[in-house]
Amino acid sequence: MSGHNESILREPLITGNDITYSKITNDILMPVENKPNRAWWIGFIVSLMGATLWLVAVSYTFWNGIGSWGLNKSVGWAWDITGFVWWVGIGHAGTLISAVLLLFRQNWRNSINRSAEAMTIFAVICAATYVVSHMGRPWLAYWVLPLPNQFGSLWVNFNSPLVWDMFAISTYFSVSLLFWYTGLLPDIATIRDRATGVRRRIYSIFSFGWSGNVKTWQRFEAVSLILAGISTPLVLSVHTIVSMDFATSVIPGWHTTIFPPYFVAGAIFSGFAMVLTLLLVARKVLGLENYITMFHIESMNKIIILTGSIVGVAYLTEFFIAWYSGSEYEAYAFVNRSTGPYWWAYWMMMTCNVISPQLLWFKKIRLSIPATWILSIVVNIGMWFERFVIIVTSLHRDYLPSSWVMFSPTWVDVSVFVGSIGVFFTLFLLFLRVLPSIAIAEVKLLLKSASEQAKMEQIKDGHLNKVYVDEYVESLEKFDSVKQEEYAKI
Repeated sequence: MSGHNESILREPLITGNDITYSKITNDILMPVENKPNRAWWIGFIVSLMGATLWLVAVSYTFWNGIGSWGLNKSVGWAWDITGFVWWVGIGHAGTLISAVLLLFRQNWRNSINRSAEAMTIFAVICAATYVVSHMGRPWLAYWVLPLPNQFGSLWVNFNSPLVWDMFAISTYFSVSLLFWYTGLLPDIATIRDRATGVRRRIYSIFSFGWSGNVKTWQRFEAVSLILAGISTPLVLSVHTIVSMDFATSVIPGWHTTIFPPYFVAGAIFSGFAMVLTLLLVARKVLGLENYITMFHIESMNKIIILTGSIVGVAYLTEFFIAWYSGSEYEAYAFVNRSTGPYWWAYWMMMTCNVISPQLLWFKKIRLSIPATWILSIVVNIGMWFERFVIIVTSLHRDYLPSSWVMFSPTWVDVSVFVGSIGVFFTLFLLFLRVLPSIAIAEVKLLLKSASEQAKMEQIKDGHLNKVYVDEYVESLEKFDSVKQEEYAKI
């Protein structure tokens, strides 16, 4: 595998001309083995403040009940289920990058899969907190599990969306955690071999005796493929189940068969946006420009264009079906979304999710790191508003005008959501400190075939077509980590 030369027309997945196996290890483990820098501490303190706010708000909810939220007689779901669906969606990119791209042998996933998988696990944890806090009596959360007969005639209500979400979340979390941890084993063993004292003992325990022999690697690759095969259906099934929380009801605006594919596309859309939000900062702060290149950033932007366009088509299809159905209630639900009291939320959603991703068709914007980072945040703001629009605007207008109300969030609603973001970033920053953010072993596989220096050696050999070489060199102009003067010398 390492001796295979990739086509010169393919853009490199690792840049730099002085890259060795040792340098890859040193560069990626730098934040793990050294003291955290100032930027990490600032981010961690801010995130910890958010996590503390979440702890206060959730404790207040547990003590006083969900009446402390802004729910009322008509709007029985609001920021709670909005936050839940938003977090589950964000976690989807990790599974797609890890499983689907692995099965399709897309090597560009090797540099971003580790952080994306970690992001998935932390996002699912944040989503699960909404499920538990919404139960009213969270100390009885285990009742959503099928209980043994010793509990009497107490059975799970399988008609409850809460139970569906529990099964979706638990399955998604367990498989994602297993996939992520399996991929970590060779890298944890690398840290173990370089560490001393207590750190060495700790990493020895978590490396599960990884030896790195041929048989171990064979089993590792076999298990990775099996887990990828198991995880791939989850990309579709988890958010499909979440969408059925709404689609199986009879409420106008929810009762539609387009929800499952529409929710899955939206989840991948928001997930890749969050991956970009995190990794664009991480590559700069941690000095990983040679491993997370402009090719990775552009590839993720292209997926955002695709999924954003699918979401846009879904929005238009909803309006068409509402008219085509002939149901005045369905039609009113969608007209009310766009022109009613919450028109501002609807058009915020349309602007962020449909219009802003189309800017990425322009190569200059697609290759601009500041523009990409801003657009990734805009997309996730839009995806939160999408869930808010679907939920609140469908509930705040009932069949009876006497039940027409407006929803106003309380400080607890806002604090739980903002605090969950703090929890997410706290977990992610701790992950950067104790585990490698890039899969060391998988990146090393690309050094002899898909790196810039491997392609440079091919060019120096002089056996390549000059037209192909010129095209390759021209493609390197977009890379911010490539020294163009090196090619002028050849």
